[in-house]
Amino acid sequence: MDVNKLMAEAVKLSVEHKHTTKPNPVVGALLYANGKIVSTGAHEYFGGPHAEVNCIDKVDAEINKEDLTLFCTLEPCNHTGKTPPCTEKIISSGIKKIVIGAVDPNPLVSGQGIRKLKEAGIDVTVGVLEEEIKSSNEFYFFKHENKRPFVTIKIAQTIDNYAADNNGKPIKITSEKSNHDVQNIRALHDVIVTGGNTLRNDNPTMNARVDFVANQPKRILLSSEAKSDFKLNFFKDDHFQIIDDVDLKKVVQIIYEQNFNSILVEAGPKLVESFLKDGLCDRLISYQSPEPLGNEGISWSAVLNIIEKNGFNLTSSYTIDRDIKRVFIND
Repeated sequence: MDVNKLMAEAVKLSVEHKHTTKPNPVVGALLYANGKIVSTGAHEYFGGPHAEVNCIDKVDAEINKEDLTLFCTLEPCNHTGKTPPCTEKIISSGIKKIVIGAVDPNPLVSGQGIRKLKEAGIDVTVGVLEEEIKSSNEFYFFKHENKRPFVTIKIAQTIDNYAADNNGKPIKITSEKSNHDVQNIRALHDVIVTGGNTLRNDNPTMNARVDFVANQPKRILLSSEAKSDFKLNFFKDDHFQIIDDVDLKKVVQIIYEQNFNSILVEAGPKLVESFLKDGLCDRLISYQSPEPLGNEGISWSAVLNIIEKNGFNLTSSYTIDRDIKRVFIND
């Protein structure tokens, strides 16, 4: 039995549902017996049955449960949330051996599920492909380990580093293919944060316009209701929140307390600069057009200087159509 290979299969099962389980983690599970995989399952959507339950429910009832080994990417829960404890399902199934990829960092779960299973006499192995599982749940692990959501900032710039003209009038900077890439990034995040100037100048919808099923990110406006024009696209449904506070650390804490794992900041240079100065940026993604603005405008220069001075690491740089996409990580 190749535990690494089998766990890798469980990881593949998990990531197929990365857009629909958030803000829950992605989890995959499989049952192995007599030299082959006999059942598979995954956590498929937020609020739905967990991977272990889906996997166990599909296994052939005639298979001797004591011959089964359950592989699960993340530690089974031992508390009642939107679903009953997975540990109870495993114990009652008669399965006697389980291989767990990684301990769940959520304090409601962490170590408690493993302890419950061991107390029930189940043979438990922990720590198989742990780094791969953490990577597939990057935002989830970050939130619990750092007590705040992961913050990604996205900017679009001309070749001469402008965001807009001096009047704040929006200009078309990036290509359609880059815009499509941004939609995919939005679909991965739990929350999109923007400011009042961006809303008034650009009238953005700020949703993930993708051709697959995804839990739409919550839209958060940093402004006041009194300054908000509720006829704008941002307010087209009730999946938004207005936070009237200039303390960004407090804003991020409010979002954290709503159990969100990740924030995507899409705003102008002033608000982006404030996030950077407060140390609230873990990844910055820039899309740069080869075209200049051609005159004076609102510049990203201060933001780019902070990135350079604070030692952000350029982890990737590649071309999308005519644009250059760069990804910086704050180590």
